[in-house]
Amino acid sequence: MKRLSTLSALALVSFSVLAQEERSRPHALAPWEVPLIREYRDSRASASRGITSLPTLPIRTMAEWEEVQSLCITWADYEGILKQIVRAAKEECEVIIVCADSTAVIAYLNNSQFGGPLNNLNNITFIEGDFDSIWMRDYGPESMYVNEVDSLMLMDWIYNRPRPLDDLVPDLLGTAKGIPVLSSTTAPNDLVHTGGNFMADGFGTAFSSDLVIDENGSNGSFNQSVHSAAQTDQLMTDWMGILPGRYIRMQTLPYDGIHHIDMHMKLIDEERLLVGQFPQGISDGPQLEANLQDITANYNSVFNTPYEYVRIPMPSSTGGQYPPSASYRTYANNVFINGTILVPTYRTQFDTVGLRILRESQPGYNVIGIDCDDNGMNIISQSGAIHCITKAIGVSDPLLIKHQALDDTYDTQNPYTVEAYIRHRSGISGAMLYWTTDTTQAYQSLAMSDIGGDNWSASIPAQPAGTEIFYYIQGTANSGKVQVRPIVAPEGYWSFRVLDNNTGIAGANAPVVIEVFPNPTDGQCMIALAPNRIDRTRIEVLDALGRRVAWLNEGFLPADGRFFVDLGPLDAGTYYVVATSVGGRNVLPLVKR
Repeated sequence: MKRLSTLSALALVSFSVLAQEERSRPHALAPWEVPLIREYRDSRASASRGITSLPTLPIRTMAEWEEVQSLCITWADYEGILKQIVRAAKEECEVIIVCADSTAVIAYLNNSQFGGPLNNLNNITFIEGDFDSIWMRDYGPESMYVNEVDSLMLMDWIYNRPRPLDDLVPDLLGTAKGIPVLSSTTAPNDLVHTGGNFMADGFGTAFSSDLVIDENGSNGSFNQSVHSAAQTDQLMTDWMGILPGRYIRMQTLPYDGIHHIDMHMKLIDEERLLVGQFPQGISDGPQLEANLQDITANYNSVFNTPYEYVRIPMPSSTGGQYPPSASYRTYANNVFINGTILVPTYRTQFDTVGLRILRESQPGYNVIGIDCDDNGMNIISQSGAIHCITKAIGVSDPLLIKHQALDDTYDTQNPYTVEAYIRHRSGISGAMLYWTTDTTQAYQSLAMSDIGGDNWSASIPAQPAGTEIFYYIQGTANSGKVQVRPIVAPEGYWSFRVLDNNTGIAGANAPVVIEVFPNPTDGQCMIALAPNRIDRTRIEVLDALGRRVAWLNEGFLPADGRFFVDLGPLDAGTYYVVATSVGGRNVLPLVKR
């Protein structure tokens, strides 16, 4: 355990313990805060903090799945949730707790509530000082690297709330860690932004909603300069290293009051987006689907491949309602902490499916659920959860590995070439490819060859049809640092299948309902079909008399073949999932308890 204090030279910081109501601002802009905006905006413009000149060397913004040295939180409301975050995160990295009184926080961490006392305070650092709110994601700094893998820097935007104490936190963290802070606060380079509305792939692509355009434009309240959409994009290029044409912005959703994309989607690697799914035609579902169609039509991943969408259900309220009639419940608001993913949970009937999808899409990670919807810890009613109250700081010495995962193949004759881009500031001394067809057995190793341009290559021997191949990559720096990708290897891995060309042709026979989970169910369940089929398919749920009680699809299947249905309002009994295409019909029973 370490205890630090803020520097008295930082303007607006005092060591007084604020009253709870004074340091417990809501996630959204409170009505009483509106009159404070102008004074805050003017004080932010005149503040001289951080490095306000543009970077002279190329900048790379870190992806969330990269290695982190610290996870930062602010000890304000929802202490029970924060305690659970600390318990899990300190096993992965340093946890920095910004707080008013570290003695009081330590007492809470050592009480019997929420899992009992912590065994120790190892890996925890306390920074005492003032703050306004718990929403560290939005006002905390972004991690960036000069020249991809060299010096670590932190990025401080203009926070879009009139909360001057929160606004000081990036400088506070930078000072405590000895990390330089870039500050986009001085015209004409001033940029209003918020961390919950930003995600990056680590290689020059970023996502946001159009909130960033609205708040930097002529109708913005916190901007000092008025920036067009093109000018805002250029600021992201200049300050964050986002490549021209790679800042993917989406229309705001009608019922998401804060318009932060981390409430409904998350970039989980360079090619995959975890996307919340509402029942068809419900709530923000139509606009969210329109946004995804726009991404599909206009953008590819950094590997020039279409993005893959991993669907995950958006839970309803206990009464079956969705926004705007209920809170915005989501599993996308999760956070990577090296080998752990912390995810908000709500009710078992939804969590069973949501947690399974996360574990299947991210094998090897320790996926830990934290209840964000009970009566005592209902943080989701504030339009925020786990991601919203945490912020990671990347390691100072990254070993970067970029790899395009291999797809399923029909090739049983030729080796399967694996290539990776691997960099470290000391250079790379070697790389290894590990592969197996059975994760209960030892991996075989292959030395990768340096093929130039920081790229390395090795080939897995050809395998017979019906084989599934699991693999991961390891890089070793000249300094001796070793890193793997996925970061959780060998427990985690990439995988691909060798398909049977005679029986595995998509669309050649009837659609296959692989599984209904959970079955029996109390309500929410996932229906999984064989993915990547090309036939148009109707999917419906029928009762024992053959009457349709739920309609799920009429057209092509999503890439992951997953659908969600909530049978909560239906009577107990046996129902049938029916999938029909030109190739035939497939039926699987489903029991509602």
